[in-house]
Amino acid sequence: MHDTDLTYKIALGLIPGIGDINARKLVSYTGSVEAVFREPYGSLIKIPGIGETLARAVVDKEYMKEAERECEFVTMKKVRVLFYLDEDYPQRLKECEDSPVTLYFRGNADLNSERMLSIVGTRKSTHRGREICENIISQLAGMFPDLIIISGLAYGIDITAHKAALNAGVPTLAVLAHGMKTIYPPIHTEVAREMISQGGLLTDFVSNAPAERNNFLKRNRIIAGLPAGLLVVESGVKGGAMVTAEMAFSYNHDVMAVPGRPSDNWSSGCNRLIKRNIAALVENANDICQLLNWERPGDGEPVQTQIFQDLDETENLILNLIEKEDLLTADQISVITGIPVNRLATSLLSLEMKGAARSYPGNVYGKR
Repeated sequence: MHDTDLTYKIALGLIPGIGDINARKLVSYTGSVEAVFREPYGSLIKIPGIGETLARAVVDKEYMKEAERECEFVTMKKVRVLFYLDEDYPQRLKECEDSPVTLYFRGNADLNSERMLSIVGTRKSTHRGREICENIISQLAGMFPDLIIISGLAYGIDITAHKAALNAGVPTLAVLAHGMKTIYPPIHTEVAREMISQGGLLTDFVSNAPAERNNFLKRNRIIAGLPAGLLVVESGVKGGAMVTAEMAFSYNHDVMAVPGRPSDNWSSGCNRLIKRNIAALVENANDICQLLNWERPGDGEPVQTQIFQDLDETENLILNLIEKEDLLTADQISVITGIPVNRLATSLLSLEMKGAARSYPGNVYGKR
């Protein structure tokens, strides 16, 4: 016995030629998703934007059998179907005009979490790009256990972001460009399975939809619309990451990019986004927190040194000094502690990576 309401929600997105905007229009004019399928042809063609071809497709109901099969699949595989009128549909995504009418979700992530960050970039990432991506996620995860990292499960920066989140113990969400019956690329199948219990898989495609080229561009609106902010780590001037960044910008979401040298081909897109004032320049997790107004635990309160783990003797010495003096330059720290500048730089970087200290312009350091 099929869930009739669920079948109708799935069927709405399967009407040939329908788009997300027209699907919403049909529901709005008829009064409910069920009413769409009970409306006569003569009434449908009077709805603005719904022509004869689309009205005929609605009343023919050739797609209902596929909707029934999909209903069986999602029930069997425990896939959550999120309809745009449902309370648990992601709120930020709902505010985007072209957001999907129906989403399919496997996982345990809170899709309305305050701290969600999409990270995208080139598939041909460099060691530097992957290292920056991993460090930023590690830093953010140390500050916010409720952090959710979103990406597209592709090669390069995408899979680096997912793995870094899993390693840091925070949820990560993959937005798929195909249905739930397959994983693309297949080499990332094991990572995807791990994400179901630490984040999830999200798509707006029915289960048997293949990974076609146009689907990747379509899914990018979810990556752009779901979080409050999107970070680009390495991208050429063309490609999916650039399209996604511009989508996020059009949704009035915060866009950020890690800059590169002018000669770095895989950072040319990031530099262009910054130059065009589409993206803010960020270098570390602190920059992201500031741009997204994420208040870190303990902000404005004295930092207790003992909460930081794995600090060596030198790092503890530096941290205690910073807590006492508030802000100091690296040269001042070197003079007071007697630690040579070359060795001090390594310890300061380590403290920053562990979230125990913060760097400021002018080679100045302060407490977290």
